[in-house]
Amino acid sequence: MLSIAVCDDEVIECCSMAGKIKELLAKMKAPCIIRQFCSGRELLQASERFDIVFLDIIMQELDGMKTAQIFREKAPDAILIFVSSSREYVFEAYDVEAFQYLLKPVDERKLKQALQKAVLKTESRSQEFMIVSKERQKQKLFLDDIYYFEIKGRKIDAHGAEGIFTYYGKIGELEETLQGKGFFRCHKSYLINLKYVDGYNRQEVILENGKHIVIAKRRYEEFCQTILKVMQKSGGMI
Repeated sequence: MLSIAVCDDEVIECCSMAGKIKELLAKMKAPCIIRQFCSGRELLQASERFDIVFLDIIMQELDGMKTAQIFREKAPDAILIFVSSSREYVFEAYDVEAFQYLLKPVDERKLKQALQKAVLKTESRSQEFMIVSKERQKQKLFLDDIYYFEIKGRKIDAHGAEGIFTYYGKIGELEETLQGKGFFRCHKSYLINLKYVDGYNRQEVILENGKHIVIAKRRYEEFCQTILKVMQKSGGMI
């Protein structure tokens, strides 16, 4: 499922663009989640990871170009499509690796073409992910971006390169979802991504980000067997 952001400080235009995108993607049979933002600051504060971002350039306070520069630091792979009433920022758009530059009022045919190209690009670099819910919003979590999951009662902290994302869930359901996905439950409170294991001993696992995760005694032997298989599969020398 595609995760899309539309950012425009003109509320009516923002809603209109989001509606057009949703309608076109429905015709393309491409399921999506669309979030609307009325300022660059709101977009930058969002915890979600977006596949495609439609960004107006001429906005009050934080303009679209500056927003894009900051946004690129935390989302280098996102597809960025500028929407503007002016042509003067076309060359600046290259500096933030914009995928497309659409002029207002946006021609529906050009919007459709941009979406088709963007969808193809996301499919070509598809990664495994899971959808979780937080405050009535759906969130896409890419498994490759997660170092480990930490369970705290009914809450789950997904620790990743971009920080911590907290949502409500059950450890049993999470473990089942991650079965065969390269994760291992080394303790009742932790599910670790085996690709980020940097070292280990009988008491703990050390991840590449420097985090030390405890290993339950009863899980140690199974962990050793599992990490050995992972290393052999990835070509590691034992």
